[in-house]
Amino acid sequence: MKSFVLLGSTGSIGESALRVAAALPGRVRVAALAARANAARLVEQARQFGVRRVALADPAAAAAARRLAPELDVLDGEAGVEELAGAAEADLALCALVGLAGLRPTLAAMESGKDVALATKEVLVAAGALVMRRREACGVRLLPVDSEHSAVFQCLQAGCCEAACVRAAGADPSRFAETRVRRLVLTASGGPFAADPAVDFARVTVADALNHPRWRMGRKVTIDSATMMNKGLEVIEARWLFNIPVDRVDVLVHPQSIVHSLVEFADRSVLAQLSPPDMRFAIQYALTWPD
Repeated sequence: MKSFVLLGSTGSIGESALRVAAALPGRVRVAALAARANAARLVEQARQFGVRRVALADPAAAAAARRLAPELDVLDGEAGVEELAGAAEADLALCALVGLAGLRPTLAAMESGKDVALATKEVLVAAGALVMRRREACGVRLLPVDSEHSAVFQCLQAGCCEAACVRAAGADPSRFAETRVRRLVLTASGGPFAADPAVDFARVTVADALNHPRWRMGRKVTIDSATMMNKGLEVIEARWLFNIPVDRVDVLVHPQSIVHSLVEFADRSVLAQLSPPDMRFAIQYALTWPD
């Protein structure tokens, strides 16, 4: 059974990860939970999954959690989340914290010998060189959770078997993608405004931008998707995850969000990964890999 620390358990990815864990009894176990400020939901999750150690980045929320659940060991502050990521006994840390809040916990998890399933793309956008050096030094794997990058990872495995799988995961610093992959193609839904070329952006509301036609995600990534900024961040993420220059990472608008990525190999053959637009597929893949 694989155990994991869930960082960002009360957000969209975190809730999806817990649904995956609940559906896989005997295969994955939740070892510890961390969130920013939703004490009540974190306590509910801890009791549901039998977790005894949790962390809340907001000290006031941590105090509330201690009152709600005195049986829990509650760490507080950003340092508490970082401590939990490094100290909890687990095989893997799934980082779903928003933005740069995920950087230090990701590094702490690596330094403790845990593999990291990374849903927080900003960690690599802001500090890709640092994270990949640390990953190499610690000898751990970095597994993608973004649906597009999980799709690339799966295509690399299918195209080049176990060697590609290990290299793309980051277990060794090979130049696999540079020598055997011609290009990566990340798909993009286009967001809520792609179907209307005459949209008046001066009149667009936040509610309009949050009304994504395909995906149910957190607010930040949904807004980033509406502006296509999210795809720019994902190109940078792919550059670091797969050690490939950004000029060999393309983007294709695909409103149906069924094809998540394509990999064109050096011989011009192409593999694609298809699935319904549901983050649970990518989360489950990361939690159960390499099974």
